[in-house]
Amino acid sequence: MKISEIRQILKDTDYVRTSGSPQELKAAEYLKAKCEEKGIEARIEAFPVAMAEMKDAHLYIDGKEIPCRGSLLCGSGKIEAPLYHMPGTDRISLAGAKGKIVLLEKPGMQYFLFKDLCEAGAVGFITCNGNANFRDRDINQQELRPHIADGKKMLCANINIKDAVEIVKAGGKTAKIVIDQREYQGESHNVIAEIPGDGDRWIVLSAHYDSTFLSHGSYDNMTGCIALLGIGEALKKTAPNRMGIRLIFCGSEERGLLGAKAYCRDHEAELKNIGLDINIDMIGTYMGRFLACVSAEDKLVNYIEYLGAELGWGIESRSGVYSSDSTPFADYGVPALSFARIAGSNIAPIHNRYDTIKVLSAEQIRKDIDFMTVFTQRMANAVVFPVGREIPQAVKDELDKYLHRKR
Repeated sequence: MKISEIRQILKDTDYVRTSGSPQELKAAEYLKAKCEEKGIEARIEAFPVAMAEMKDAHLYIDGKEIPCRGSLLCGSGKIEAPLYHMPGTDRISLAGAKGKIVLLEKPGMQYFLFKDLCEAGAVGFITCNGNANFRDRDINQQELRPHIADGKKMLCANINIKDAVEIVKAGGKTAKIVIDQREYQGESHNVIAEIPGDGDRWIVLSAHYDSTFLSHGSYDNMTGCIALLGIGEALKKTAPNRMGIRLIFCGSEERGLLGAKAYCRDHEAELKNIGLDINIDMIGTYMGRFLACVSAEDKLVNYIEYLGAELGWGIESRSGVYSSDSTPFADYGVPALSFARIAGSNIAPIHNRYDTIKVLSAEQIRKDIDFMTVFTQRMANAVVFPVGREIPQAVKDELDKYLHRKR
């Protein structure tokens, strides 16, 4: 893939594209067109997602209004109660939450924490995002995700961390949350493109193209989508390969891997023919280490390290579960891995206004693509597919924790 094309794609997609929005669909249609330009047939598949339109949201601490965003899908109504600052989530801290609106030192909500708050008798909660040392006072749009809430509702507002600090300094006593929103079912989309092989076995390459509320998602994760296009372009030139290549550009990853989950659910009967999912989530930063997180047999961890040594490509390869679209495939029994180039949050932060083209090197994106192309070509043309189908028990245990089946 040419450097000029990488830069053009980043420029063309330099906008916020949240789950279920018209901008997300615009990006899906763009990626479909890019596949077709390369001679790769593509289609768009819709899947349902819970959506909400926030009409009004207010937070008052001791009668003073605090700038906030109401959390989507948390319900509508008004609640007023004593304020309880809860920096920890241990059982002793939770014991003080009964009948309180809880101020958490977290940017979002986790499954077991929400369950614990409900059981402790909390009546509402406040989250916070941002950095107390940054100039901006951005407030991210949070949601009470359906798979976390499990059918329950609890009013929540999100604020900037600077305001959270001031509330604690002032010793805030009472809180009131007022939220009015319309909740409904909307649609998100996966883009699926295919390069048929000699048989009915496939290798899947996945990457998500949606962004969070404040982010242009250039690093996280238009870079992964560019990688799919680059690898697809290379494999198209050598087609037919022994294995077919399926590119899946996933929607709604940022809301809990919803696109990959929808694909695995809707195509479950076809998963037996997928030998490997190669997921790509964030590459191409000026600084940062390249890694592979493998949800498959340990032999693949070693193979990737050996390939890196052969090609002179520095890489950290390990077994585990990566918080991206490889996870649903592994959970359905498909061997999977995620490639990424991870830079520190002080270099290339994500999920905020600072995730832009500025943190990226088009030259590094192409180098990262070149390594992953070699790996994919070797997998796609193996005489006997080398990766065993069994997911190790340690990975299964980690999947149970990641997907909230176990603490």
